[in-house]
Amino acid sequence: MRRRVLTVAGVVQGVGFRPFVYRLAVRHALAGTVCNTPDGVQISLEGEDAQIQDFLADFERELPPLAQITQRRLDEALPRGDTAFRILPSTATATRTALVPPDVSVCTECLRELEDPTDRRFAYAFVNCTDCGPRYTIVADVPYDRAATTMVDFPLCAACHREYVDPTNRRFHAQAICCPHCGPVLRLLDHQGAPLAVADPLAAARDHLAAGRVVAIKGVGGFHLAVDALNATAVQTLRQRKNRGRKPFALMSRRLDEIQRYAEVSPAEAAVLTSAVRPIVILRQRAEHPLAAEVAPGNRDVGVMLPYTPLHHLLLGDRFLALVLTSGNLADEPIVIDDREASARLGHVADVFLTYNRRILHRADDSILKLDGATPRLWRRSRGFVPRPLHTGLRLPPILAVGGMMKNVIALSRGADVFLSQHLGDTDSRDGLAFLEDTVTHLQHFLGITPELVAHDLHPDYLSTRFALERPAVPKIAVQHHEAHIASCQCEHHILEREVIGLAMDGTGYGRDGAVWGGEVFIGTAGQYRRAAHLEYVPMPGGELAIRQPWRMAVSWLRQSVDEYRALPLALLQRHAASLEAIDTMAGRGLNSPLTSSCGRLFDAVAALLGLADTTSFEGEPAVSLEMAADGPGEPYGFDLVEGADGSLVMSPRQTVVEIVADLRRGVATARIAARFHATLAAGFTATAQRLRQETGIRTVVLGGGVFLNSRLVTDLRQRLTSHGFEVFQPQEVPPGDGGLSLGQVALASILAAGSPPPPRIQYPVSSLQSPVSSLQSPVSSLQSPVPSLQSPMTQ
Repeated sequence: MRRRVLTVAGVVQGVGFRPFVYRLAVRHALAGTVCNTPDGVQISLEGEDAQIQDFLADFERELPPLAQITQRRLDEALPRGDTAFRILPSTATATRTALVPPDVSVCTECLRELEDPTDRRFAYAFVNCTDCGPRYTIVADVPYDRAATTMVDFPLCAACHREYVDPTNRRFHAQAICCPHCGPVLRLLDHQGAPLAVADPLAAARDHLAAGRVVAIKGVGGFHLAVDALNATAVQTLRQRKNRGRKPFALMSRRLDEIQRYAEVSPAEAAVLTSAVRPIVILRQRAEHPLAAEVAPGNRDVGVMLPYTPLHHLLLGDRFLALVLTSGNLADEPIVIDDREASARLGHVADVFLTYNRRILHRADDSILKLDGATPRLWRRSRGFVPRPLHTGLRLPPILAVGGMMKNVIALSRGADVFLSQHLGDTDSRDGLAFLEDTVTHLQHFLGITPELVAHDLHPDYLSTRFALERPAVPKIAVQHHEAHIASCQCEHHILEREVIGLAMDGTGYGRDGAVWGGEVFIGTAGQYRRAAHLEYVPMPGGELAIRQPWRMAVSWLRQSVDEYRALPLALLQRHAASLEAIDTMAGRGLNSPLTSSCGRLFDAVAALLGLADTTSFEGEPAVSLEMAADGPGEPYGFDLVEGADGSLVMSPRQTVVEIVADLRRGVATARIAARFHATLAAGFTATAQRLRQETGIRTVVLGGGVFLNSRLVTDLRQRLTSHGFEVFQPQEVPPGDGGLSLGQVALASILAAGSPPPPRIQYPVSSLQSPVSSLQSPVSSLQSPVPSLQSPMTQ
């Protein structure tokens, strides 16, 4: 007889792990115990050696679907004479390395119960089990027990308690377990937050949607605002009330075949749509579709997701082909999570609120992906991914990285793991900063991490930078914005020690010379980058106003590229003739006209020249408009490489601007000019990389920055680079834009603090390195079943 103790860490709580171990131990006639600890799960096995070996072999093969083991240790112990296998109560320890899983979409078995009129959970909006349901958004602490979640507010009824304590039941220790007799209940509120006396809140909400009204719906990580996506008046009303401008809305449909009525869905896209994460997936709209044009004005793409909660299934029923389901917030504010906050902030937007009485502890917007061929790439990493870590394979000190300002995400490192927060959004306001502070406090406690370093952006005026600098007794490290973009991608792909050519292209970042960078090319290893090339500097007349009014950047580039530009017969110059003298004065004298090398501002200028965007209603709109306008192949315009005063290369698009003006004067179609502009950047960046390879021998190119959300540009650039013998890396697990900055800040801070090359690597079992994003390529077709129109038995 032997006794062996198996300790595992990772996503091993809240995923049915202990009942899995219990059933496996009973199958192999082993005695012992299993219990949750803040470190993970500890399993003691007592029996003959052959039985234990068989258990361990089956353990590796049969892990629960949501479990992910990152560390394991097997120790010998003295036999105790146990005669049975028991599940022990959770224990507390000084450390905490257990990982709670992300929020998971409703599973097939729960959907069957939802649809079955004979089941006691028929049409119940909060059905869940150990394989599905809310997790991170309702958890206060680890170990992951009901008392540490917001379900503590709902004492179990006798029937649920029997399931909860039965190791053979799939709801054994499902911490969110409930039913219509003991769980959360729905209610309908008016726009001021007062309860409405309706017999069935769900049915009433559906009636409001059908009547063209705006309904705020409480989801897993916060409220959504919903309207019927086929009702143009309703969509436009929501757009106006939310001050959404022309930014596209996300949609939800209940089945793949319904999505296929208005969007093209490849097998790879179907696999991601039906995964347990249920992210928003960017799809190409069909040429003919029934959606209101106001859903995505001027855009050929549309973001779509399938239902991920029972409430969503019930709400859609068989009544709506698609609902607009957009975050419940005003522009640039955090998503709202409780009724009082919702009525105060959204009372002028929503006509009614469909809500419930379970608390949300942590805001979490929907995640967004777009497929690059068959490869899913994250645009926004949030619900469904957080708090799963990224495994770097490095020995990292405990570091807090606070990101930047826009689309922000914070990061904490522990050992080889980097934990990225949910999408925080913009942190340039009091509410945004409060969200960042709350997230830092919670994740530090939740993960048991006390930072020894704090990394922040080089920009001195970001509120995130000020927050970092105000933290007492911890060393701070400033990380340049665009270097962080490159390091983020290198860290994700485990190539921090490799010499690379890093293309960092975005809208705004504080440069080491005080200018506004955004079109940068670095060479070297992480922590030892050299700025080897950049886009030519050009004034930003009006400073940040030039971002909101792209026509100013068009005038600035015309002024820099064309003599006597004001005599050009261009529509843009005619529209803004009264302002040209002021722009000349500002740019010429450097009055409120900082210099920029931003690729994003170059996109702005070209979009404005083509009449696509004189002003912007959301960040990146000119670039999106330009990408959507481009059609067909395009020959590159002229694009020069010249040597700068400091020896770096300057990528000058002056000739590009001159030739675009010539095409405009000849009446060349907008689609062709836009296509040629994209080809110009792809060819110009490739030529720059070739020039640097000749000088250095470096053959690895890394892409980073929000400009590389542009699928047309990325596809063309990658094809050109690979055809010339380069190995190209681009982000997948984290967004290429500012949502990935904090990962790069962690990587660079660990190197800069040590004053040495990247930290040593840790060897992990292969199974622990599974990619959260690439794992979405396995379809979950069983989650596509329709749910008929149902009436909820618990509707008070």
